[in-house]
Amino acid sequence: MNIEKNLQGTTLTMSLEGRLDTTTAPDLDKEVQASTQGVDMLIFDFLKLEYISSAGLRALLVAQKIMNKQGKMVIKNVNETIAEVFEITGFNEVLTIE
Repeated sequence: MNIEKNLQGTTLTMSLEGRLDTTTAPDLDKEVQASTQGVDMLIFDFLKLEYISSAGLRALLVAQKIMNKQGKMVIKNVNETIAEVFEITGFNEVLTIE
């Protein structure tokens, strides 16, 4: 998985490419921990994300908990496969998906 970061003011966009799974979720955790200080808007761009596993869902929950304390988190450009995972797991009720 590749993570591309773009910080504009206090808005951080993280564009994910590839697979967010057991192997790559720890990388996302580290990036979120290292990059969100002073950020009040975290945007995940899933345009190039192909797959998400339960480990990836957990990483999103961790990011959501961080952002609940300091601002807002939004997920954009979710494909049908990932949208279905969010729906089946109920994550579409917990996360802000645009």
